Amino acid sequence: MNCGNFMNRAIGNPVKRKLERGQKTVGGFLQTISPIAAEIMSRSGFDWLIVDLEHAPGDFANLQAQLQAMNGSGVVPFARAPWNDAVAIKRILDTGVMGVLVPYVNTREEAEAAVAACKYPPQGVRGVAGSPRAAGYTGDVMRYLTSANAETVVIVAVETAQAVENLDEILSVAGLDGIFVGPMDLASSMGYLGNATQPEVQETIAAIEESVLASDKFLGTLAADWNEARAYFEKGYQWIVVMQDGATLRRVGDEAVAAFRSVYGDG
Repeated sequence: MNCGNFMNRAIGNPVKRKLERGQKTVGGFLQTISPIAAEIMSRSGFDWLIVDLEHAPGDFANLQAQLQAMNGSGVVPFARAPWNDAVAIKRILDTGVMGVLVPYVNTREEAEAAVAACKYPPQGVRGVAGSPRAAGYTGDVMRYLTSANAETVVIVAVETAQAVENLDEILSVAGLDGIFVGPMDLASSMGYLGNATQPEVQETIAAIEESVLASDKFLGTLAADWNEARAYFEKGYQWIVVMQDGATLRRVGDEAVAAFRSVYGDG
């Protein structure tokens, strides 16, 4: 099933099927708001790519342009919402993404609101329209409307001490598919600004892992490199960001310049 060939595909989400079967999936963050970067990364064979609207300077029109750049690749498009906001999530889904990561979810009620924003009535409160890209610009309305609730992946970020305290209640929310661990925000909320290596933070992450892996939700996060990603996969994580377009380009550039300087100095 080719989710990238948007206008002609059967409406389904192969990443959701993989996650339901307990399989591992791999993806990358798109944060440079570049359709060219989206097109390039979509040809690498990732299961999914996630466009970042929380920490990147893009908007909904730019999100749609990046999805169009992925068209035909087979990659499943996700997006990270700027906030747990029903209006923002509605507009994100109308572009045709198949999964949403909602940041800063701290309570069961907030998790329920995130799920409701992603679901059409009666399961949720998502507004109904047949004109957006998700419904094929009126060409795929009922097929999309009757499948979207089941096919959209809903993930919430656990990234504060409060969320950890309420994790069991968050995991009880129906319609929630996965938990994303945000190490940097979690560390900062615990008093260790930007330092997730602190033993207390690592112990807290281990507790999160134990709770999520014992539930019916999948576990996700982002990794600094392949070795870290593999360690996460071995623990039971199923949804890992293994690269970020801007950060990866910066790292490769740094490595190239360092290699040059080590041999030739300032030239």
